[in-house]
Amino acid sequence: MSSWIGDAWSDITTPQPVPSTAVVLGTAAVVLAILVLPVAWHVARHGLTIVHEAFHAGVAVLVGRRLSGIKVHSDTSGLTVSSGKPRGPGMVATAAAGYTGPAVLGLGAAFLLSQGYAVALLWVLLVVLVLVLVQIRNWYGLWSVLVTGALVVAVTLWGSSQVQLLFAYLVTWFLLLGAPRAVIEMQAQRRRRRGAADTSDAGLLGRLTRTPGGLWVGILFLLCVGALALGASWLLDLQL
Repeated sequence: MSSWIGDAWSDITTPQPVPSTAVVLGTAAVVLAILVLPVAWHVARHGLTIVHEAFHAGVAVLVGRRLSGIKVHSDTSGLTVSSGKPRGPGMVATAAAGYTGPAVLGLGAAFLLSQGYAVALLWVLLVVLVLVLVQIRNWYGLWSVLVTGALVVAVTLWGSSQVQLLFAYLVTWFLLLGAPRAVIEMQAQRRRRRGAADTSDAGLLGRLTRTPGGLWVGILFLLCVGALALGASWLLDLQL
């Protein structure tokens, strides 16, 4: 056991060679195809939802709210329930964390990859999944997290260094590119539901701050695009 832990720690702390620009752009192209193809996006969107709800939950705990649980549904929507003050900065931060969460995690992932720590990134993803798993409160959500976790475990423990590297770049691009895609999707849903109660995160943020929900759509989108630009510059070794 101690030998296995030592080997794992060595893998985590040992930088890997950064791949060529062609590989980095190739993984980005694959992710763009996933975002465009409806069936692929629907399947992959569950991963984004898991991160979305993880950040709602994490920020809720950090601001002193009491976490009740997380649900992930088959339509790729999710729900994180927490209790505490119904208004105030803590509630605003909790509501804003969902759509910015994938962008923040993607930015952190891009930094790790730019330093060569692909394996360390995979272990970070496993920790996030374990933390979500213990808070899941519905069967579909449990299945989604377990399947996602099994994939990450398989790549982390048994994948070759090349497979680990490619998977880490695919995940990072998916988080960075998927974050603004999800905000656009939220706005499209808000338009379709015009006239009905706005139950989106942007609508909640609007009610909490007494500002238009559309303003928050713009803020969330700009934050996600900013993270994408910075993260891409790190992955491609550009000077921005």
